[in-house]
Amino acid sequence: MNFAFSEEQEELRRSLRRFLDDKAPVGEVRRLMETDQGYDPAVWEQMGSQLGLQGLAIPEDLGGSGFGHVELTVVFEELGRSLACVPYFSTVALGANALLAAGDDPVARELLPAIASGASVATLAYTEDSGRWDLDGIALQASRRGDGWVLDGHKMFVIDGNTANVILVAARTPGGVSMLAVDGDAPGLTRTPLATMDQTRKQARLEFSATPGRLVGPEGGAGPAIARALQLAAVALAAEQVGGAQRCLDMAVDYAKSRIQFGRPIGSFQAIKHKCADMLLEVESAKSAAYYAGWCAAESPEELPVVSSLAKSYCSEAYFHAAAENIQIHGGIGFTWEHDAHLYFKRAKSSELILGDPSYHRELIAQLIGI
Repeated sequence: MNFAFSEEQEELRRSLRRFLDDKAPVGEVRRLMETDQGYDPAVWEQMGSQLGLQGLAIPEDLGGSGFGHVELTVVFEELGRSLACVPYFSTVALGANALLAAGDDPVARELLPAIASGASVATLAYTEDSGRWDLDGIALQASRRGDGWVLDGHKMFVIDGNTANVILVAARTPGGVSMLAVDGDAPGLTRTPLATMDQTRKQARLEFSATPGRLVGPEGGAGPAIARALQLAAVALAAEQVGGAQRCLDMAVDYAKSRIQFGRPIGSFQAIKHKCADMLLEVESAKSAAYYAGWCAAESPEELPVVSSLAKSYCSEAYFHAAAENIQIHGGIGFTWEHDAHLYFKRAKSSELILGDPSYHRELIAQLIGI
């Protein structure tokens, strides 16, 4: 069995890296993270129309390219490396995966082509004040009104919730947990941007007051679809964390080679060597976990629940450790907020908590394997 990327997948990596180096250098990241919108619509449109990234894993009959999660792993790794300010994680990992997992063909045919082309931004509104990622944390209510449904309540920490055109909302209905699609400009919807540590990934509080929504999938039967969407999102986030961790390692090694102290590069000191060696070990191990999770998402869905949590928990800790050690190796300059190392540190901490922290995922693994 060969887990190496194919030449086509490596070419996808090279093409995307060139695109991101051109369109998302660190100066542009810093500019966009200070804006309310948080991304450049022209770059987002290019990603869809020219590179086909939003529709990469969407079936061809729904407007996509029909590739799989291994290709998405490559894309998310490169996006994590660059910290590109684009709503790709919310749209593809959360929104598109939730729509595909729901199995509602009419709604999918209505919404997915615009997502695939880059004309639409989507997200999944799941967490509430508790920040819980299990079904018991869902309290938002949806009720019938005439021939449709309305929502009352609120959602918190919704990624790109302030700019999404399509919001997939997990809500409680008489039959149980359901998924409803809400338009970004729907009446009764109030969107409030949140101040977050990681400014490169926007979050929002959404308030619903008799807000109309369309049922996606069977009423009361959204639990399995949401669970699968969150597992696939965890695989995507793990790949993104690997890209960021590798970038932290590269930054640390480059600085250790060039920074001269006591007449020699600091990389020649044993303490710095040990830090870099430990980072390398963790980054390579995280790659193995993330790549295997991407393969399972594409080829072995029965393993996905355990492997997605394994990858998310390990990659979260590896990324955070790499980001922290990168700051330590840079010394005094690394501790200034203006240094790029802090952009990765903030993203590492934020990503550690999104979809559940490592302890939460280890508990899921223990439950799944019967410990």
